[in-house]
Amino acid sequence: MVGYYDTDMFAAMAPMFILYFLIASIKEERLNTALYASLMIFIYPFLYDAGRAIVYGMGIIYILYMVMFHRKDVFTPKSIILISIGLTPIFYLLKLALIIVAYVILKRNIIKGANLTYLAIASLVFFIIFGNIFGIIWSKIQTYSVRGFDEEGLHFYQVKQTVREAGRIPFEVMANRISGSSIGVIISLIGYVLLVIRHRPFILALPLIGIGIFSLWGGLRFTVYAVPIAAIGAVYLFYVLGSFIANTKIKYALISLLTALMLYPNITHIIGYKVPTVLNHQEVQTLHTFKAGTSPKDYIIAWWDYGYPLWYYTNLNTLIDGGKHNHDNFIVSEILTTTSQREAARLSRIAVETYIASDYEIIADTLFKNHQDDQVNVAGYLETLRYGDVTLPKKTVDVYLYLPFRMLGIFPTVKVFSSIDLETGVSKARPFFYSTGRFQDTQDVIHLGNRISILKQEGQLQLGARTTPIKAFYTIVNQEAGKPKVDVQNVSATGAISVIYLASYNQFLLVDDEMLNSAYIQMFIFEAYDTELFELVSSDPYAKIYRLKI
Repeated sequence: MVGYYDTDMFAAMAPMFILYFLIASIKEERLNTALYASLMIFIYPFLYDAGRAIVYGMGIIYILYMVMFHRKDVFTPKSIILISIGLTPIFYLLKLALIIVAYVILKRNIIKGANLTYLAIASLVFFIIFGNIFGIIWSKIQTYSVRGFDEEGLHFYQVKQTVREAGRIPFEVMANRISGSSIGVIISLIGYVLLVIRHRPFILALPLIGIGIFSLWGGLRFTVYAVPIAAIGAVYLFYVLGSFIANTKIKYALISLLTALMLYPNITHIIGYKVPTVLNHQEVQTLHTFKAGTSPKDYIIAWWDYGYPLWYYTNLNTLIDGGKHNHDNFIVSEILTTTSQREAARLSRIAVETYIASDYEIIADTLFKNHQDDQVNVAGYLETLRYGDVTLPKKTVDVYLYLPFRMLGIFPTVKVFSSIDLETGVSKARPFFYSTGRFQDTQDVIHLGNRISILKQEGQLQLGARTTPIKAFYTIVNQEAGKPKVDVQNVSATGAISVIYLASYNQFLLVDDEMLNSAYIQMFIFEAYDTELFELVSSDPYAKIYRLKI
């Protein structure tokens, strides 16, 4: 994945440094290497705090290992003290000071004998009490293996159900991501077991192997942890096989050949892994032009997939993004998919001002008083925003809506987050939405794929085995200046689904009334908006940006 860069880089790299120094401290029994391990553990939360559970696992196995196999060594209690302090989640300056002070005291042998053992036990107990070890580890397991809706308070839809890298994966995908192939991952596992048998301290890598296997339930993001250990295991197995060959040249030729065969599927993956940039050149140009008329204090509302690029290219604030997709997904989903532009405008203003006033707390929890005795009736609240009289908070910043063409592909997923009764957790009936740019137009039928067709003569849709009348057929052509040209044919009053042909994009949409009248479809595709609520400030085929006027 050449060119890829994310916090996963730290997630994969830092544990290997920790593992290296932990194993080195066992092998050398030098206080300096235990210090380096403790300092790497200290640094880790700054690189990737979400991975603390893995470091906890490595630290616990290290302490158990030292007690089981090196309990009579003077070095053991010293190393436990340093590692326990490094693992304990306390104020970072205090932790750093404790690590240094402990190292100096232990280096000078100021504490000896039974007192040293007592201090090691006290350090370990301190870590267990304040570290919430099992709570953090279990919470991570639950977070990525149990999906659905929040069980306590309001029942928000969990984002991990829609994030590809956090979804369940088959064994083959796990194997490919870790070692390049199913055979490769089996070779790696055999090599790791052999490595532990012959070099016992490598058992400290077990949490990294375990988290790689957990990817079967937790998703792609966890495969990265096991990759370095799997590589070491595989090459060690090749080294052992080569050791049975007396001729040195043949031995290393065999090891090289087997290693090359392991690398081959990974190299072909890299060569074939070509993905487009997050935004294309025109989209970036649009955002640069738009940025000129804004203030860094302003907010731009969009689905979380576009949060980081928008922040980067416009310097505006966002409500949700790649690292901040929480209960507020409901808020943004409601804004984008509601059939009431009044509600979208009011909720946009309320959401942003609530976010600022609450010192950037989760808007949905603050606005709806989640987990409180006076929890808000959300359905009633939204109904009031649509039709009632509402006193809006004082405007402190400008708010913009970013409606990109590329969101068409995920619009049904966006809708899912607000298609739920938050009080009961019961999902509402999903509206009908189908989008395709791949179709075959014949004389009588337009085949749209997935057993969906437009029957031209009959004015009907073929949906699998059933047919249904088309309500209306829209043909939309983007113009160089001004609103899109819309040509509409009302086909059947009894129809429930309308067909939209986006001529400029050569794409078909099939939508029911709820999707047709949603804020996103109306404001992006038709450029139909309430001029008292919104002002169109940027428009091109890739995205439309509206400024909130209230």
